[in-house]
Amino acid sequence: MLPTYERLNGPKVLFKIAFSKIAISAISLALGAFLFCIFWSVVFDFERSTFTHCDVRNYLPSISAAIGNYEPQKSIWRISIILHLPARLAVAHIYYNYYKEHIRKNRRIFAQIAVALNVIENFALLSLSVWTSSDSYDIHRNAFVAFIASSELYMIISYFLNKNGRKQALTETEEKSVRYKLSCFLINLLAFALAGYFFVRHNSKCEPGVYTLFALFEYVVVFSNMSYHMTSYWDFYGYFVHFDKENGMYLSHL
Repeated sequence: MLPTYERLNGPKVLFKIAFSKIAISAISLALGAFLFCIFWSVVFDFERSTFTHCDVRNYLPSISAAIGNYEPQKSIWRISIILHLPARLAVAHIYYNYYKEHIRKNRRIFAQIAVALNVIENFALLSLSVWTSSDSYDIHRNAFVAFIASSELYMIISYFLNKNGRKQALTETEEKSVRYKLSCFLINLLAFALAGYFFVRHNSKCEPGVYTLFALFEYVVVFSNMSYHMTSYWDFYGYFVHFDKENGMYLSHL
């Protein structure tokens, strides 16, 4: 539980870390693994990772091929997602208490939905990473659908909660966070639509290079999703996460 957002004078703090370090570490772990998987697939598994049933020339692997079909990419991606999950869930818990503190009562139900969607998104990401398209296609597909649906809904609800649901006026850093949230959501939505268009076009017409555009916009979906979650850096700018035996985990602004 996070009992307060103010400085506490209580039991000896066992551990203290800047929230910004948690946010950066969690996103950097997933981002670094993602970039590695794309790089390794292009350099060492190019022909296999870019091949499709159309058998036409492509230049980039899809995300599923890059993270789930070959080693060491598959193992590195799985390990990074498993390792970064506790930090992502901790951030979701922090948002839950943040919303209770700062969101108006008539918007609380949406805050609870947003937190639930955030948790679903994280476990869906874990599932589609552990069960790849080459190993368990049905589970991977269902997890991907759950990931996309929960992430899109979370982004739009979270944006409006921060924009219109707060009790107090936004600080300067919170206003920056809201602007970035909107930009990331719109980019994510557009990229997802374009990725879908190029995927359907590739399967129906088998044109050279079209699958590359599908893969490229898939990457943009991932980058914009990570960027959206990184806005927590500004939502909790200047905050520290504390751990002690009596209060457990809580935030303070120092």
